[in-house]
Amino acid sequence: MGASDGIAYSKAQGVATIVFDRPERRNAVTLEMQQAYFSRLLEADSDPEVRIIVVTGAGDAFCAGADFNRLDTLVSDPRARAASTQEALPRYLPLTLSRPVIAAVNGPAVGLGFVYAVFTDVRFAATSAVFSAPFARLGLVAEFGLSWFLPRLIGLGNASDLLLSGRTIDAAEAARMGLVQRVVGNDELLETATSYAREIAGRCSPRSLAIIREQIFHDFEDGFRPAFERSLSYMGHALEEPDVVEGIRALRERRPPAFSPYVPERVARD
Repeated sequence: MGASDGIAYSKAQGVATIVFDRPERRNAVTLEMQQAYFSRLLEADSDPEVRIIVVTGAGDAFCAGADFNRLDTLVSDPRARAASTQEALPRYLPLTLSRPVIAAVNGPAVGLGFVYAVFTDVRFAATSAVFSAPFARLGLVAEFGLSWFLPRLIGLGNASDLLLSGRTIDAAEAARMGLVQRVVGNDELLETATSYAREIAGRCSPRSLAIIREQIFHDFEDGFRPAFERSLSYMGHALEEPDVVEGIRALRERRPPAFSPYVPERVARD
């Protein structure tokens, strides 16, 4: 699919790849581009052929944040500001999908780009990647729930450091904080992330992925006892599903499992 809207999309071997594709502007996001990104995410999530999603950037940047022309509009136009805070699809949309989302951060992930990178399941970074949440330096605040999510991801001290200082960190420091799970060479990044995604697509039950993902983000907000009780209920249902039979049979026969596609009804996480 073309990138006339600033987002490129392709799929192969169970993996959908979404690319912020506005390299001449370091993939800075316009409103139309954001809407296209969300549309591609929803398209991938409803496609039985897709089991996992990889998000990356074209050129030498992941996403340099919101386009400054859009920021100017938000500052000068009260109606635009109101519309921005009442958009139908939230910035945490990737966390509400049934498919895991892998970020391949190939360069700067700044501002809104930082938000997009954080709101994924697993983050791979190129050695050239840098991360910044410069909201305080722009007179803004910790946007789109970052003040809740980031401390749970990397710890209170690290989150406070990044949000209060607005400083830029490199990929190595991001890995030490736990913000990214792996750092690889620039030329290896997309293949490494895609290979990881293909391994998940080829080996893991799509139904299990969707439910585990739901467990992770639901239980994130709850105590251990409710999470434990929910897991027992999920376990009981899982044992009634054909995927368990197929998974055990594939393990015994030493072959990749042939799990069925899984496209549940989308239920937004509040």
